[in-house]
Amino acid sequence: MSKITLKCKKYKRKCIDKALSVYLEKAGYIFDSSSVEKVFNKLGLAQLGFTRIHSAHQALYNIVDSIFVAQISENALTAVSMAFPIQNLMIAVGVGTAVGVNALLARSLGERDFDKVNKIAENAVFLVLLSYLLFLIIGLFFAEPFFRSQTDIEEIVLYGKQYLTVCCCLSFGCFTQLMFERMLQATGKTVYTMITQTTGAVINIILDPILIFGLFGFPKMGITGAAAATVIGQMIAAVLAVFINQTRNKEIQLSLKGFHPDGTIIGQIYAIGVPSIVMQAIGSVMNYGMNRILISFSSTATAVFGVYFKLQSFVFMPAFGLNNGVIPVMAYNYGAGSRERVVKTLRHTVTYAVCIMAVGLLIFQLFPTQLLKMFSASDTMLSLGVPALRIISLSFILAGFGISCSSIFQALGKAVYSMFVSIARQLVALLPVAYFLAQFGNVNLIWWAFPIAELISIIMTILFMFRIFRTIVNKIGEKEMA
Repeated sequence: MSKITLKCKKYKRKCIDKALSVYLEKAGYIFDSSSVEKVFNKLGLAQLGFTRIHSAHQALYNIVDSIFVAQISENALTAVSMAFPIQNLMIAVGVGTAVGVNALLARSLGERDFDKVNKIAENAVFLVLLSYLLFLIIGLFFAEPFFRSQTDIEEIVLYGKQYLTVCCCLSFGCFTQLMFERMLQATGKTVYTMITQTTGAVINIILDPILIFGLFGFPKMGITGAAAATVIGQMIAAVLAVFINQTRNKEIQLSLKGFHPDGTIIGQIYAIGVPSIVMQAIGSVMNYGMNRILISFSSTATAVFGVYFKLQSFVFMPAFGLNNGVIPVMAYNYGAGSRERVVKTLRHTVTYAVCIMAVGLLIFQLFPTQLLKMFSASDTMLSLGVPALRIISLSFILAGFGISCSSIFQALGKAVYSMFVSIARQLVALLPVAYFLAQFGNVNLIWWAFPIAELISIIMTILFMFRIFRTIVNKIGEKEMA
């Protein structure tokens, strides 16, 4: 290695070290010298906004597809709703793997181990390929069996196979976009992720009506066009994310020349990412189970559930964003021995989260008809959907309390409590209760499974909270910060 190369490398590391030091000094100043309210506003509400924007783009893919697909037929809308468990599983694998990469990259950057940083990035690309191959196999061989396991209505099976095959077989863009956006986040370049996500979402919105209905000389592709619009948006966003990483992300030098998979690094990635994958995959199992229960009543009931699931994501997003933002605040003050600031932050989080979910409750209670008409709801769909939205939304405030409490579980190193509560809510409580209520032959009774499951999970949450306070919070030193 030449002296010039060595000098360049030393200069680069010096610049990165300086940038990291400035960041840490600023972060320390915020935590140490600011009031809880100021820190909460800076990190909690800021993350709320970012996560809302970040997650809204994925929600938009699904909602926009559903709005336009609903204009084809109700069976087409039902097919898209039934495809959601696989799509959610795809996102779970992509996001979970990317979370592991993100955390490992951030740790290695903090340790100034730039060789490992580059190795992590190279192995991340390899995992993108493996994830894609998994869903390529699902798309080629399991799309039709997946739908036939839920319904025997041939039109729904046909629509579903067409939609899911395209989404899975061309999912390379989805995994690439998620991974390279996380690389940008790991080095603090979050603004670029907003650019890539917005680009993908806008392209999807523009292409949906064009490809579905055959506008401007394009062929009329129907439900296949909806899937094509989604994957094209993802692919373009992925190309943009790769380009930005290669040109603007100087902390990561990605080169696959002579690459060999590193089992140790891959193991470290999944040690962090698997819990995230499992947590999100639970939602896929719940969704699949509910589809099986509801289709026994009618395809319309399944379509209603699909519409609800897409709408509620916009209500839950800001609550989850707030949760993500306050975790480092609580963790920092726990480490600093400030019990009062931990409790105060939790109190603020609960208040804001409950208020957010209360707004969602009001919208679902007052405007269920308008929400459903966005999806070209028929009279039959309205008769099922209006009571569904009103009944399910009764669980929102309880959910807000549960989400905010999970922040302290994660901040104090008890993330397993959050996992237990999530499993209990969606698998242990929701599905069995829904199945039991279905036996009475009234589909409207099934929707009550959601508030009941949420109530059960809140009881678990409160019990865990008592334990957390008894064993950890009450033992935190009374050291106060200025």
